[in-house]
Amino acid sequence: MFITLEGPEGSGKTSHIPYLVEYLREKGHVVFPTREPGGTSIGEQVRDILHDLKNVEMHPHTETLLYQAARAQIVEQVIKPRLSAGEIVISDRYFDSTIAYQGYGHKQDLEQVRALVKYATGGLMPDLTILLDVDVEVGLRRKKQNGDEWNRMDAHEVAFYQRVRNGYLELVKAEPPLRWVVVDSSQKWDDVQSELRKIIEGKIP
Repeated sequence: MFITLEGPEGSGKTSHIPYLVEYLREKGHVVFPTREPGGTSIGEQVRDILHDLKNVEMHPHTETLLYQAARAQIVEQVIKPRLSAGEIVISDRYFDSTIAYQGYGHKQDLEQVRALVKYATGGLMPDLTILLDVDVEVGLRRKKQNGDEWNRMDAHEVAFYQRVRNGYLELVKAEPPLRWVVVDSSQKWDDVQSELRKIIEGKIP
C-alpha cells in the first residue's frame, strides 16, 4: 500500500510520520518511510539545490523539472520495488505537492505540470493521500516557532501559500473521495496522530 501525506507549510506531516511508522510496525506491518524531494542519494542532492536559499534566481520551470527528476528516481529506485515486495510505503509529499506548489502556487499551466508528473511517476498513484490542512498564517507561524528547516520554498509571500492551500482543496474536490482524506491539523498534535492512525488502519487491506 502506498500512502502519502500532503499539506501546506507547518501542517505537521513530517512530525507525524515517524510515530505512524512505529505504530504500524508494532501492529506487524512492514513499513518504509520516505520523503520528497529526497529519499535517494540523487534525490537528496536535488533537494539541496531546491532548498538552498542562495538559489533565488531559480525559475518556476526549473523548479518543477528538478522536483520531477528527484521523483522519477525515488519511484523507480525505492517506491516501486518496496510495493512489489508487499511493503507499506509512507511518503512525506508526492506529486500532489507539485500540482499545489508549482501549479497553483506559481500559476503554471496545470495540464503541462500534470503531464510532467505523469512522466516522472510512470502513472504510479497513491492508494491513500491524507491532506493535513491548516490555515496558512497559523502554519507558517508554527513552522518558525518549532525551529523547523527554513528553506527557499518557505521564502515566498503569504499569497503564494494561500494559492497552494486552495490548490490542495481543489485537488480534493476534483477527485473521488476514495483516495483523499482531509484532516484538520490545527487540532492538538495527539488528536491528529490518533485520527491518522484510525484512517490508515481503516484503509489497510
